[in-house]
Amino acid sequence: MRVSVASYQAVSILHGGPNTQLRKTMQHIGEFGVDMRLFDPWASFRKEDCDVFHIFAANVGTYHLAHEIHVLGVPMVVSPIFFRLQSPAIIKSFLYATRFAQHLTQSIWTDVGFTAEMCSWSQKVLPNSKAEGELISRSFGIAQSKITVIPNGVDERFYHAEPSLFKKTYGLENFILNVGHIGHTRKNVLSLIKALGQIDHPSVIIGRIISGKYGDACVAEAKKHKHILLIDGLDNDSDMLASAYAAADTFVLPSLFETPGIAALEAGLAGSKIVITPHGGTEEYFGRMAEYVDPHSVESIRAGVVKALQSNKDDRLRERIRNEFLWQHVARKTAAAYKLISGKE
Repeated sequence: MRVSVASYQAVSILHGGPNTQLRKTMQHIGEFGVDMRLFDPWASFRKEDCDVFHIFAANVGTYHLAHEIHVLGVPMVVSPIFFRLQSPAIIKSFLYATRFAQHLTQSIWTDVGFTAEMCSWSQKVLPNSKAEGELISRSFGIAQSKITVIPNGVDERFYHAEPSLFKKTYGLENFILNVGHIGHTRKNVLSLIKALGQIDHPSVIIGRIISGKYGDACVAEAKKHKHILLIDGLDNDSDMLASAYAAADTFVLPSLFETPGIAALEAGLAGSKIVITPHGGTEEYFGRMAEYVDPHSVESIRAGVVKALQSNKDDRLRERIRNEFLWQHVARKTAAAYKLISGKE
């Protein structure tokens, strides 16, 4: 089976979850009879050479590509990577208002509208959680039979990560850790830094620092606290990143929402305790083996971290992630979805 795969143009620059999800799926899916290749926008494209077209992230950056694939009649699946804190009723009302406005003028477009159309064009919609699938179904009127949950995954190498490299380089162990972009408001790093400033415990934040009002505020706040170390970005395949997960005591991801946060899965697989947002399907992955905090409350984040620091590590979460969320498992489920819509075994 031949599958073309694509995402938005900046995906390899941002080094975020969609980039990891796409590339790790590609890395493992060959084991299940799928020949997956990156779509080349500069090469001639023939629909006869593609059994399924898979797009990661349904937004303005992928909309026009999806439209052309739909017009060509190539079977398409989309991993929307979509979540909002608003209720389905509010999203549905906003979508209706947007579509009504488009009857009056063609100049009004929204990300929610792009996502809804791409999901409607797809033969299969592959959300990362039941929560995301339910939101898409109820907000956009997508039939549940069209939705197959494909969880986010994690590389097994983090299970075998050793703390020595990070400890030797930075002289730290058993610290509080956060990994992600420093500058995107959704990641809520400023509130995290304010909470960590109230905890007398070594803390490390690893992430690409994005210059701008919010990113600059994060850096300025961190500089007020000698026990908080900022490290500007490490690639997902970095040995130092894996070592940081293994050396940490507690990993914190108090984002406004996550789907569900690949970094948290990586940290959990390496043995860190997890403190995380409850929004975006995270409880489906971490169950009762994590502390959930209100991302809008610095005090809630502080209290959740303190509670985690005072608890003992155990292997329940680590083994759950290894048994259910490795990229091999994700690739197998993805291949099954392809074969279902293409009719090829």
